[in-house]
Amino acid sequence: MSSDTTTRDDATAESDTYVHRPDGVAVGGDSSEPEATGFGDRGWVLVGVVALCFLVIPGAVYLVPSLPAMAGLPYLAAMLALPMLPALALGLVAVWSMTAATRGDG
Repeated sequence: MSSDTTTRDDATAESDTYVHRPDGVAVGGDSSEPEATGFGDRGWVLVGVVALCFLVIPGAVYLVPSLPAMAGLPYLAAMLALPMLPALALGLVAVWSMTAATRGDG
């Protein structure tokens, strides 16, 4: 009976000192991942396109609603095309950014 108590005490002592080491990384902190340094070029391009799509283009349409007519676009075509351009730009930049990030380009 005392041997059962000893093994339980040993198991309890081991569980109190358990240290999780994900992916075999040493406790010292040596990891193979690079240190994050910021957005990088892809991040700033993405921020610029988001600002363009959510601030500049809607602001231009709001402040100068006759701008598409000055360019020769009929009203219906302008109201269909103008929302499509920012959506297309956001989609292309997001795909470009993610494919470059998964390829490991700097």
